[in-house]
Amino acid sequence: MTFNGKALTHESDSPSILHSLERQGETPAYQCREGFCGACRAVLVQGKVKYSHEPLAFIRDGEVLLCCSTPDGDVIISSDDEG
Repeated sequence: MTFNGKALTHESDSPSILHSLERQGETPAYQCREGFCGACRAVLVQGKVKYSHEPLAFIRDGEVLLCCSTPDGDVIISSDDEG
């Protein structure tokens, strides 16, 4: 997984991309951790993600919610403030 140009890992026991990022010292924006608010919205530059449940926040094509998704293979993600 690459986040804002930095190579990071996503461990299988991690419930979300957000959780993995925090474990590695990253501090992406978030509020609810449940896919309702959309504060953790980021750009999915490359790859695919799986959602633990259908997010209720609006996301456009090419966007991902970090709080309720996991990588489906290798992904490249850029946060809105970086992108």
